[in-house]
Amino acid sequence: MKSKLTTLAAAALACVGSAHAVEVKYLLWDSMQLPAYKQCAADFEKKNPGTTIKISQSGWDDYWNTISTGFVSGTAPDVFTNHLAKYPEFAKNDQLVDLAPLIQRDKVDTAAYAPGLFDIWGRDGKQYGLPKDWDTIGFVVNMEMAKKAGVTLADLQGMTWNPKDGGSFEQIVRKLSVDTAGNNATSPNFDKKKVSVYGYQTPRGAAGMMGQTEWSHFAESNGFKFQDKPWDPKFYYDDPKLVETIAYIASLPGKGLSASFENTKSLGTDAMFVAKKVAIVPQGSWMINYFKSNAKFENAWVPLPTGPTGTRATMFNGLADSIWAGSKVKADAWKWVKYLGSVDCQSVIADSGVVFPAIKGQAERAMEVQKAKGVDSSAFLTMAKSKTFLMPIADGGSEIDEIMKSALEGVLVGKTDAATALKAANIKVNQLKK
Repeated sequence: MKSKLTTLAAAALACVGSAHAVEVKYLLWDSMQLPAYKQCAADFEKKNPGTTIKISQSGWDDYWNTISTGFVSGTAPDVFTNHLAKYPEFAKNDQLVDLAPLIQRDKVDTAAYAPGLFDIWGRDGKQYGLPKDWDTIGFVVNMEMAKKAGVTLADLQGMTWNPKDGGSFEQIVRKLSVDTAGNNATSPNFDKKKVSVYGYQTPRGAAGMMGQTEWSHFAESNGFKFQDKPWDPKFYYDDPKLVETIAYIASLPGKGLSASFENTKSLGTDAMFVAKKVAIVPQGSWMINYFKSNAKFENAWVPLPTGPTGTRATMFNGLADSIWAGSKVKADAWKWVKYLGSVDCQSVIADSGVVFPAIKGQAERAMEVQKAKGVDSSAFLTMAKSKTFLMPIADGGSEIDEIMKSALEGVLVGKTDAATALKAANIKVNQLKK
């Protein structure tokens, strides 16, 4: 009888547990981070019996459409990786849970995050995400090509740049640009119409309002600034410092130092680097493992060039995890977000060596992991200690992005000049606030 009662009691408890089982849906876009976050989910589930984390991954091109469509249809994930370029619009449309009361109630130590990463996700006393990681920009270089051209690692690490003659940066790019006859761009015999390897390539073309990997680092090191402070509706896209920066970048294909905008857009800069069609590419720290896995030749990460202001400059970006306002499991979603932003999870992310976690000290841990794999990622820490600037953030980001993308694309394909395009675009951008 006792055995039978025990069995019945166990069955009853199982039913109760099943009735209260909760599934939290979590969406991210980076497939390379997926294994580490699955480990975080497994660890979380052990600590929170009855809660299951269902992780999905969608590539960047489809990711935001999935989120936006989900908001409308009521099928959005409970928690998702959010981006500074996207969250202002989501917050304005009341699609995100304000985490401030929960953070205060649970006494979350927000000082544990690297400076600036927490504050940028807040506005008017509300908080729309907990930091997960940060990134800066560097150059990845084909060292086999560099050595063949007589360019040393020290040369690459000490590059300077200016929009007049390109500085030592352009001189190195010329040495690395080679035509089909084997002449580099320092030779009078160089045929810029028959280039086999380009010395440098701007990624993804126009890049819209931010130019994260494309032009922001050149522009800021030249004295440009996007806006006076985060959320300020006034932008300075007509600044002569940006005009001459964009004009310089647009001039590189005509010199045979970069591929045309059209070719880059169709081929993809990262694929061009892997295929040895380009020697230097600017990219973010999130791409470290991609190049480690796919570039089957000696390569190295180096800091960005020092600009006319006497400093290096890089966009300092931080992602966060947000909760959808329409979630039916907000309490459990908050537990998951809080765990994602904790040392317990971020140390797992650090040990994967894919990205630099937001909590202080974890980035250095990730760098040690990368070093053990044969990758020196210290260039990104060098950039983080240089002049850093946040992504421009304001209401109407989607409209600003489209305006700037159209304007910059016109310059890069040669339809208009930088001064004309940026002046007109800046007027449109600043009219949006009216």
